[in-house]
Amino acid sequence: DEENRYRIPMSNEIILKGHTKIVSALAIDHSGSRVLSGSYDYTVRMFDFQGMNSRLQSFRQLEPFDGHQVRNLSWSPTADRFLCVTGCAQAKIYDRDGLTLGEFVKGDMYIRDLKNTKGHISGLTCGEWHPKTKETILTSSEDGSLRIWDVNDFKSQKQVIKPKLARPGRIPVTTCAWDREGKFIVGGIGDGSIQIWNLKPGWGSRPDIYIEKSHSDDITALKFSTDGRILLSRSFDGSLKQLFLTGTSIERESTTGGLLCFYDRSKLELVQRVGVSPTCSVVQCTWHPRLNQIFATAGDKSQGGTHVLYDPTLSERGALVCVARAPRKKSVDDFEAPLVIHNPHALPLFRDQPSRKRQREKILKDPIKSHKPELPITGPGYGGRVGASKGSLLTQYLLKQGGMIKETWMEEDPREAILKYADVAAKDPKFIAPAYAQTQPEPVFAKSDSEDEE
Repeated sequence: DEENRYRIPMSNEIILKGHTKIVSALAIDHSGSRVLSGSYDYTVRMFDFQGMNSRLQSFRQLEPFDGHQVRNLSWSPTADRFLCVTGCAQAKIYDRDGLTLGEFVKGDMYIRDLKNTKGHISGLTCGEWHPKTKETILTSSEDGSLRIWDVNDFKSQKQVIKPKLARPGRIPVTTCAWDREGKFIVGGIGDGSIQIWNLKPGWGSRPDIYIEKSHSDDITALKFSTDGRILLSRSFDGSLKQLFLTGTSIERESTTGGLLCFYDRSKLELVQRVGVSPTCSVVQCTWHPRLNQIFATAGDKSQGGTHVLYDPTLSERGALVCVARAPRKKSVDDFEAPLVIHNPHALPLFRDQPSRKRQREKILKDPIKSHKPELPITGPGYGGRVGASKGSLLTQYLLKQGGMIKETWMEEDPREAILKYADVAAKDPKFIAPAYAQTQPEPVFAKSDSEDEE
């Protein structure tokens, strides 16, 4: 308790990734369920805590203007729409789901007096939705003007505000903001001055409060306190004027990374410092009152992300909802219907006849059709394969080789064919007869009786 007596929720951290360059814009809706992050990679990513799991993936990605960095994002009071401000001269309005509702008109750059143009003529620097009225928007631009718009009319602004300058010219307005009630407008001017206008009846471009040389460099951010009594400002000059929470940049020769610094408002003393990234600068930061979670964007030329600091004991919903929700595991019962694509022109009826050359190439590639038949075996067959002998059976081959079978044997009488070789077998026995020559009895052949046979 003594270490964290200010009850800063920073015990846990998640990172909303996806951008390929530094994250320059951040907006969280009033309920704390949806987060918008804009980057120098020209895209806006939309995160939904209720729909995310622990992978922390965005559900939608937008590219408002091709080739223009995203500079600011702002939700409407009812959180049904949001404003996107890029380096282009035209601001865009989207609905809650990221669908484009319209873009404001660009002014004529050849008209010298900015009050006569229907819109900004140079790149925008900042833009904010009115905190109470859902039809009103404030934008600031490099052309040196602030403009108030009605979201129902994209073709012309309601009011043009030209800041007070020491000498005539066009000095960019680097940032702008509403107070909590929407009664005051504040603008940070490129000459280092801060100017505040009170939106009372009959008000004009002349500022009610003019703080000359408040900073020695460009003012990067302005915020009113909740009670509307204190204005917080931050600048490139490294100074903090009555700031409560700010992010710092990394320096080239320093070993310190991007930090979040918390200051006591009454004493203006540093009470806490939190390291966010060792290699990247912190660009945008906000402390959401309802979630009690701190959002800080960081990145460099190759990566970008939104760091969310929270404490399970102090914070509510937001990051706690999706971190506790593990990614769903696939079930064995999961079924996805196979995609059937009907293409009538692929049917054989509509198909062109293949060329002969193509058919030959296809047959040559087929291992079965292009297989060379095996040559017959020279000599007797074996293993079920037929040999090169004239007969198909091994017995016939042996008998033919021994001269015991002729081609006409099918037509001869078997008895006469055997007796024909009786004298030859007696004189020159070849096969079995010599083995039984001593014990074999004298063969007696019956005489042929033609009458008995008939």
